Amino acid sequence: MSKHAVKYWNVLSESSRNRWQALEQTNGMIEQVTLSKDDETGEYTRLTRFKSGADTSSFGSDHHPYPEEIFIISGRLYDQTNKAWLEQGHYANRLPNEVHGPFFCEQECIVLEISTSKTL
Repeated sequence: MSKHAVKYWNVLSESSRNRWQALEQTNGMIEQVTLSKDDETGEYTRLTRFKSGADTSSFGSDHHPYPEEIFIISGRLYDQTNKAWLEQGHYANRLPNEVHGPFFCEQECIVLEISTSKTL
């Protein structure tokens, strides 16, 4: 199986606002929208929006058993583990189990995330 086909739509338009979902325990400071997902493998493409002042320190750092690519579309985000500001245009290809976060955001930041496979 593969990711579901999606017709063109503007994820950032006001009419798409209801598709974004706040992450639990973030007081609405972090939202995500899944752009596509393969239900069989778990692979996904999504956007995550960190609002100004978002801080994931209470969650600690993170890692997962699958590779993940990220691209900063807008704004900037501080990765505390890597001690680096990730700004518009930054890209990373995270290997399985690579530690990242927690994150802090001074201004709104939108991140594109692409998982390669959750089942490998």
